[in-house]
Amino acid sequence: MWVSDNWKDYTLLDCSDGEKLERWGEYTLVRPDPQAIWKTPKKHAGWKNHHARYARSASGGGHWVKKSLPAHWQVNYGDLTFNIKPMNFKHTGIFPEQATNWDFARQAITKAKRPISVLNLFAYTGAATVACASAGASVCHVDAAKGMVNWARENAKSSNLADAPIRWIVDDCAKFVEREIRRGRRYDAIIMDPPSYGRGPSGEIWKLEENLFPFVELVSGVLSDNPLFFLINSYTTGLSPSVLTYILETLVSKRFGGHTVSEELGLPVTESGLNLPCGATGRWMSSQL
Repeated sequence: MWVSDNWKDYTLLDCSDGEKLERWGEYTLVRPDPQAIWKTPKKHAGWKNHHARYARSASGGGHWVKKSLPAHWQVNYGDLTFNIKPMNFKHTGIFPEQATNWDFARQAITKAKRPISVLNLFAYTGAATVACASAGASVCHVDAAKGMVNWARENAKSSNLADAPIRWIVDDCAKFVEREIRRGRRYDAIIMDPPSYGRGPSGEIWKLEENLFPFVELVSGVLSDNPLFFLINSYTTGLSPSVLTYILETLVSKRFGGHTVSEELGLPVTESGLNLPCGATGRWMSSQL
């Protein structure tokens, strides 16, 4: 398991009975987490003295029950600054378990000692984009939601990267990649965080288990002749890390050499000393890494 344990402004205090207790900067939140199926005693004082809790609705969805919480605030991860905004669907704008992948990408880009271009697909609020740009890469940030791309711009500005070489693209990821292939544009590194389920702009159904392999096959068409890494994130609980390895070995390693490592992602839990599983990541790396 790759554990994101370098945080100072985020702590997973406890998790139990389908919920997790987190500290985001100076604010404490309670949010649902389907992986926390155990029913351990909720002894931490934050379970009762939190700033806000996301309450699930019996009819689906839910809402925030706020005691004392601003609309937005900031947290830092090293020299990066992110804007936190609790949203209607329990999210805050950052997935803290991804910090281990930000570290990996920054280290790989620095180690390459050459200009690196990164394509970040399903790029959300841009934490990975900001991390790569901070290491000196040029980044193409693609997400279908204009609001998320605007949020990512805010994160870049907050991290003093407003003038970094980042292309901000609001588009369907598959259609954008198809156009990039036709244009002959190539990238040295790819990061993708595809949803488990979704609908395309014309009503197409996206199911990760059915669409991931052909999508990775498509995206491999924009890799440069000397690619550095290819990173796939998965939050689908039924998809093992080994599946990501198989896909990347089949589509990338056979063409470029290198090797693939896939692991669960995790966050350390203060109360128990254990790690909460938070999805998986597959990393194909060139032979120079």
